[in-house]
Amino acid sequence: MFSGLIKQADATAETAPESTEWSWDSFWSTIINWLSTHGLKLLIGLVVLFVCFWIVNIIAKAVKKGMIKHGRDKTITSVVYQVIKKGVKLVLFVIFLGYVGIDTAGIGAIIGAIGVAIGLAAQGALSNFAGGMIILASRPFRVGDYIEADGEEGTVDDIRMFYTYLITPNNQVVMIPNGEMTSGAIVNYSKNKTRRLELKFGISYSEDFERAKSVIREIVESHEKVLPDPAPFVRVGEHADSAIILYMRVWTNTEDYWDVRYDILEAVKRRFDEENIEIPFPQMDIHLPAAPTRTKEKENSKKRVVRTLKKETADEQTQSEKQE
Repeated sequence: MFSGLIKQADATAETAPESTEWSWDSFWSTIINWLSTHGLKLLIGLVVLFVCFWIVNIIAKAVKKGMIKHGRDKTITSVVYQVIKKGVKLVLFVIFLGYVGIDTAGIGAIIGAIGVAIGLAAQGALSNFAGGMIILASRPFRVGDYIEADGEEGTVDDIRMFYTYLITPNNQVVMIPNGEMTSGAIVNYSKNKTRRLELKFGISYSEDFERAKSVIREIVESHEKVLPDPAPFVRVGEHADSAIILYMRVWTNTEDYWDVRYDILEAVKRRFDEENIEIPFPQMDIHLPAAPTRTKEKENSKKRVVRTLKKETADEQTQSEKQE
């Protein structure tokens, strides 16, 4: 584009008569000539580019609405939307540059060199980017799953190229780098539809453990959110120092896990109190030594002083009598 303008100016200068003064007529004729050729081409390219951007936005929104309507995964929907909206626009812009006469090969080389420099300076960011690609490809979890990773746990709110966003139970947002996510263990509590609940209950050695087992089994079998298959499990699991430990294992739907846990803990404590089943707890007995007793009462200090003076006076009188 600009090289054509310079060539036309040079041609005009060669054909015009030599003059030491600036020729405004030749300058404006060159500008008008460029506008009538390359300028018109640039204007047409810009109009087409903006129209294409507008069409891309419409297509991206339509694809996103269609995927949401058909119940597609939120993560895939977000990625497809961003690729269509930004990736296609970038390709259209490069095509526009080539249309108006700018060498796109040189631009590509510059972008590549900049990319290498940025890559060497930001290896951690590239690791997170690669981790994001691995998460999107392997799908260890999805948006809405409750997971535990990198020492944090919460509900997955969003999966982006560099970070995964978790919302903790106390409504805090935790951003975990994707590189850390893929290099460590990930526990997905929402992957399966059912989940096993395990609880332990301690009773005194003097209690009838069969009666305690029947009480626990009655509670879990009557709970509406406890699944009958696999069957509930209640057995003596441990002989502890001060209690018999009963193990209880039941299965429930994943979304009902915490409700079932709290309901059973409260119901067992209530029934144990009603049935007078003792739940032992650590106790500490403190023995204090008795205070030592005196064999003789403590005398008054004044009486001791008077008695000492009387004794000294008596001794002096005895010595004087012996001298006489």
